[in-house]
This record gives sequence, C-alpha cells and structure tokens, in this order.
Amino acid sequence: MKLTLKEIDVISYAVEIMSLFKEVFSAPPWNEDWSDDDQLDNYLKDLTEVRNPLLYGLYEGNDLVGVSIGRIKHWCEGTEYFIEELCIRMDRQKKGYGKEFFSLIEKDLKEKGLDTIFLMTDRDKPAYEFYKKNGFKEIPELTSFIKLF
Repeated sequence: MKLTLKEIDVISYAVEIMSLFKEVFSAPPWNEDWSDDDQLDNYLKDLTEVRNPLLYGLYEGNDLVGVSIGRIKHWCEGTEYFIEELCIRMDRQKKGYGKEFFSLIEKDLKEKGLDTIFLMTDRDKPAYEFYKKNGFKEIPELTSFIKLF
C-alpha cells in the first residue's frame, strides 16, 4: 500500500470529494442521506469557504481513498487543525489507511508549525474507538448542545 498525502481544494476536487463523501456517509453506521447534490455542494462550501481552509486527500496511486476537511484555527493555547469531516473509502477501512492518513497529516502539520488536531465525533460510532486507539484524548469538560424548534 503506497499512500500519498496531497493538499486539495473543494473546487478542483469536488467530484472526487463528493463521490467519496456519499459512499462513506450514506452507508452504515452513518446512514446519512446525501442524495441531493446541491445540498452536499453547499455543505462542502460551508466547510471550506472559511479563513484558512485545509483539506487533505489520501491517495493510493491516482485514487482518492481518504479526505480530511478542516481549517487552521487560532486559539489562546496555540494554533490547531480543526477537522470538520474525515473519511476513508469503505473498502479501505480497518486496513491501516486511517492510521497512515493521520501519520501523514501529523507530519505535514508539524512542518507547518502546528501541534494539535481537534475533532468531534459521535460516541456511538466506530470512529470514536478509532480516534482513541490512534492517540486522541477525549475532553470530558466539553459537550455539545442543540436546540430544535
């Protein structure tokens, strides 16, 4: 498995990103409905048309097998890479691709002078255990809120 990391943007790589995103997040355990291309396009724009967007593609040859969509965020304790979405192609999951992806991302972030990755996930999804297994620490003082009306 020869994997390479590439900084990408949502405009040039929109078709690849949308295809991978739909494949991963429409399947279990997420089961999200991303059948509306306009809604997905707008969602990706919401995530990337920000100050300091940073998107990474994980490539196996010419095939996009993983994507990380985030931004560089300045905080009182330093500058971090805030990941909004991350996914690995379904047929590459549980084969070390995610671990390698983070290794390559961390190497690139260190070269950029960053030393922190921040992300959120659902406790009841496999990603939760994956992140813990790969050195991420849960922050018990943080919680999320939503108000539906």
